[in-house]
Amino acid sequence: MGIFSYQSLAPLNSILNSVAAVLLLAGFVCIRWGWVRAHRAFMLSAFATSAAFFTSYVIYHYHVGDVRFQGHGWVRPVYFTILVSHVGLAVVIVPLALITLWRALHGRFQAHRRIAIWTWPIWIYVSITGVIVYLMCYQLYTPGYRVVALLSLKPPWK
Repeated sequence: MGIFSYQSLAPLNSILNSVAAVLLLAGFVCIRWGWVRAHRAFMLSAFATSAAFFTSYVIYHYHVGDVRFQGHGWVRPVYFTILVSHVGLAVVIVPLALITLWRALHGRFQAHRRIAIWTWPIWIYVSITGVIVYLMCYQLYTPGYRVVALLSLKPPWK
């Protein structure tokens, strides 16, 4: 039986965002080169990866709650500007990605292309800024929750 901590989902979320960004870039390159089947595979993989991210993100925040950003000074407005734009566009990207995917899967390629020119830049921005938010909140500054060592001999309530 392994030891699991919900805090371990934060780096997983960042990894999933990174993978989604790479898949989105690969899908973009493939469609530019006319490799439609590869484009489809990369974009479906990016969608599945983003869905896995969203599931992990909801589980993480349900169990861990809010994590306060610990940076001070000039970095705070930078962080919150990135965070607010990330969250706002993350809400927008969900219906855009679903509509874009739906149109492609139903062979409505002109309609797919019309919306994809909006969907792709927002989606790549959300994926990349998700990684930046993780790095700023968890790696550059200590998270704003009590981190309990997984292998500690003391119970966390002492």
